[in-house]
Amino acid sequence: MAWNDERVELLKKLWADGLSASQIAGRLGGVTRNAVIGKVHRLGLSGRATSSRSSSPRPRRTQAPRQHRAPSLVFATRGNLALKPEYESEPEPLSAPVQELVIPMHERASILTLKESMCRWPIGDPGDEEFHFCGRNAGSSMPYCEHHARMAYQPAQARRREKRFATG
Repeated sequence: MAWNDERVELLKKLWADGLSASQIAGRLGGVTRNAVIGKVHRLGLSGRATSSRSSSPRPRRTQAPRQHRAPSLVFATRGNLALKPEYESEPEPLSAPVQELVIPMHERASILTLKESMCRWPIGDPGDEEFHFCGRNAGSSMPYCEHHARMAYQPAQARRREKRFATG
């Protein structure tokens, strides 16, 4: 529907009465909330009356205090129990951290000497003069040599287990 003088006057009156753009669109019919907002903006209308909402802020809901109970590693699940996460009762011992290799000088690579078949594992601080890449043979489809691939690609289960013990 087009904006005629009668509809514009009704829009101005409803806007001054404090109705929302959605409410005005409903009363006018044939226009959307966004059309009302655009027309109000083009007309330069402002100084709305306060809406029917209270000017005082709503009181915040406080959570009821939790019952004293021991923390649990079991997660509560709503709905289908087939989706409930399951964990082993006894965690497997964590493997020892992989030690960094000492790369001989002739195998080290700089950003300028790095080739596609070389390991791209960065070693050191990029701001230091001695920063380099591993440079060992990376194989065909991996960006890292076998040693650095073991450090970079850990099974998801192991990462989840380590995170649980770090926070618990």
